[in-house]
Amino acid sequence: MTDREELVEKIEELQEEVAQLRQALVSHAVVDQAIGVVLALSGLRPEQGWEVLKTVSQRTNTKLRDVARHVVRWPEVGSLPPEIRPALRIALTEARAVHGGRSLIRQEQRCKGYGGALSGKSE
Repeated sequence: MTDREELVEKIEELQEEVAQLRQALVSHAVVDQAIGVVLALSGLRPEQGWEVLKTVSQRTNTKLRDVARHVVRWPEVGSLPPEIRPALRIALTEARAVHGGRSLIRQEQRCKGYGGALSGKSE
C-alpha cells in the first residue's frame, strides 16, 4: 500500500469515527431529555430515570435512543407506541416502589394530557 492509499484509508476511518461520535452526541442529548421527562413524571433521581429508560429498552427490545426519542416526543404527539407504553408504566411503578418519588405532574394532567399512558387507561 502506498503512502497516499494509507492516508486515504486513514481519512475515511476518521470520517466514519466522526460521524459515529456526532450520532452518539445527538443520542446522548435525547436520552438526557427523556430522563428529564421521566423525572418530571415520577420524582425519581436522574440515575433512577436512566434505569427506567434502560429497563424499557430491554423489555421492549428497542434501542435506548429510540425509547428516548418516543418519550421526548410523547407530550407533542400525545401518545407512546403500544409496546413502550405498558413497559414504561411498569418500569416507573417498580422504580417508585423501590426508590419512592412523587410525580411533578398532577394525576389529571397525566391521564388527559398524555393519553392515559401512565394511568392504566388505554387510548
